[in-house]
This record gives sequence, structure tokens and C-alpha cells, in this order.
Amino acid sequence: MLIRDIGAEEKQHDEYHLMLVRIFEVTHIENTKILKALFCAKDDVHPLYHGSSKTRINVDVLRKKHVLLLISDLEISNEDIITLTQIYKDSKTHSDLHYEILWVPIVDTLTWNDSHQHKLEQLQSMMPWHMIHHPNLLEPAVVKYIKETWKFEKKTILVTLDQQGKVTSTNALHMMWIWRNRAYPFTSTKEEMLWREESWKLELLVDNIDHNILRWISEGKYICLYGGDDMEWIRKFTTLAAEIARSAGIHLEMVYVGKSGSRERTRKSSITISEENISNTWPDPTSVWYFWTRLESMLYSRTQHGKSIENDSILKEVLTLMGFDGSDQGWALISKGSTEMARANAEMTMTTLSEFQKWEGSVHVNGFVAALKGHMESLQTPHHCNRLILPGISGGIPEVVVCSECGKKMERFFMFRCCTD
Repeated sequence: MLIRDIGAEEKQHDEYHLMLVRIFEVTHIENTKILKALFCAKDDVHPLYHGSSKTRINVDVLRKKHVLLLISDLEISNEDIITLTQIYKDSKTHSDLHYEILWVPIVDTLTWNDSHQHKLEQLQSMMPWHMIHHPNLLEPAVVKYIKETWKFEKKTILVTLDQQGKVTSTNALHMMWIWRNRAYPFTSTKEEMLWREESWKLELLVDNIDHNILRWISEGKYICLYGGDDMEWIRKFTTLAAEIARSAGIHLEMVYVGKSGSRERTRKSSITISEENISNTWPDPTSVWYFWTRLESMLYSRTQHGKSIENDSILKEVLTLMGFDGSDQGWALISKGSTEMARANAEMTMTTLSEFQKWEGSVHVNGFVAALKGHMESLQTPHHCNRLILPGISGGIPEVVVCSECGKKMERFFMFRCCTD
């Protein structure tokens, strides 16, 4: 009898999954049928919960709206929520942005316990948008569809549905991080259009993370972004950079951008840098996280649109900075205004600055950044060992990544990492 019941249940799940496949293949007048198929299978009149008003609601409140399905497990990061909350709240101040976010937590309900319930409630309290009231309201067939069709594994994804319920992007999180609400309505077509308007410049790199940097760019100031977590190198580099800037007669604004995947060490370094008045820092750790997350998003977005470093300067620069970050060294990028930049790892940066007398004459002819870049290029050798660490962001690891320095295919390794730092 039990075996028969299990078989009947599996058949029911398969039929429901097939229904979902078919319903997404059909064009609808509005999105209600899609939303009810996904979230109203268990006849709960109010399957949704609204974070801001703390009330249970029906899916009808999302009728004819662009709906962004935020799909994650219970390990979604605080940084994800904090940054997305800023973007979501900003959208409410613009009358032309008509979208709602709906959080869909994917969990194993068979192992659900009080700890999971506490974590769920904690996350719900942080979110101002709509969400599934409880993960057990999701049919197993819906979870299967999300995993198989939208390729959800563990990393958070953002699936966008238009006003008719049609999927317009199976993961718009990358464009959300890169352009925020400028990416509305978060379709693949919009993503392509935004990239056509972009070029590699400091505004793309820092966005609105630091408004001081945007002001310095408009003022044509010299700006240095630097990273790493070796305080000894940071002290030596910033001291030398300040000395060379004085010798060259320029004013150099320096900003520490930390190191990805090293939150605690970056936090401690930022505190030390501030206390010793070494340079500017980003006191909010979320800003450092967002800087590196945007770079990762640029990498995935560009590769998904068929770009490679042979034909794409943006991708080359993104890979270069991520390669610097993946090494054991620090690095620095020095610019004037928006587009004039020179960048190198710690060793080459220190060597170039130490040899200032060799390229000082070129500063008066070509300008400081061009002279700096020229000397860096003269020091390059064929011998190098670049490392690129790619987090498992949903959307797929690129099959081929070439070295940003020499253009050869990089060897592919797998690394399993658990880092509590």
C-alpha cells in the first residue's frame, strides 16, 4: 500500500512538472496563471508574505507587474540582501520602475527543524519585498523545475518574469549588480543594449560605491585604487606612491578596496589604514563586497554574451584585476580622470615607482599616467604565473579563460573552499 502511494505521489509530481513546462511555453495575457501555478498549488489563500507591511497576501497583488524571483537557499548573504534592498527601495522613488521582488527560498523540507525556522524568520525580517511565506508551500515539482530549467544549484539567482509571466532572463542578478535600476526591465535584450553603451572607464569600475571617486574623476584628479591584505606592503606602497606624487607635482587620492573572499582581514586592514591615516578606505564592508561582486558579474555577463579578451577590452581589464586579487600580492591601479589608467601587481608597481628617475622625463612629455604605464610595460617579461579564482556563480563557469597577460588558455583546476574569514 505504501509503495503504491509513493508511486502515485511521484506520478502526481511528474504530471505537475509537465504542466509547469507547458504553461511556460504558452503566451498569457497576464502573469497570474504562471504565479498561481508556481506558488498556489497547496490551496493556501495567502501564500505570500510582504516584508514591509508584515502581512500575508495573495499572488493577485503581483498581477500585471514585472516580477523578479529571488531564488536562494537560507545561506543567502547579508550583503546580497543589503545591496538589493538599497536598489529595491530606490526603485520605489521612480514612477517608471514597475517591478516587485519575490523571494523563493529553496530548502530540504524533510530535514526542516527549529534552527531552519529561526534562520528563515531572521532573513524575512531583513527583506522589504514579497516572499513565499514558508518553503513547505512549494510543490516538489516546482523545486524540480527551478533546479532543472533555471539551473539553480546553491548560488542566488534572479529570474525575471514580464507582465505576461514570460521569462525574460534566467539570471538577471549580474546586470542588477552592474547597473542597478538602469537595467530595468532586466531582460537579456536590455543587458546587450547597456553593454553597447559601455567602455572601460573608472565610472564602470566603481559605479556609485564611492561618490568621492566620481567627483575626483569629474575634477580630473589623479586617483589610485589598491588592494590586497598585506599591511607591510600597503605601508611601503602608499608611502612610496605619496613620495613620487610629490616629486611629480601631482595630487594623488588613494583608496583601499580590500580583497575579495577575505572579509575579516580586509576589515582589520581598513581599520589600521584609517587609524594610521594611510589613505581613504571604505568603512562599510558591503562596499568592498560589492566592488568585487560587480567585477565577477561583469566577467560572467561578458562571457555569456560571447566576449573574449581577444576582442574585448572590458573583459581583459576585468580578468586582469581579478587575477591580481587571486594572487598573494597586492596591486594598484592609477588613473587620471575617467579613462587614462595604469595597473600592475605589487612587485611591478613597487619596481616602477622605485625607478621614477628613469621615466621622470617622460612625465613632462606624455603625462604622469602614460609615463607610468610605459615604464610598467617595459618591465614586463614572458615569465609570469597568474591565478584566477572564480566563485561558483550561477550562470556557469566559462569553458575557456585565457590569461589576460599573454593570451594563452589558462589551466583549469577545481577548488573546494570553506572560508570562515
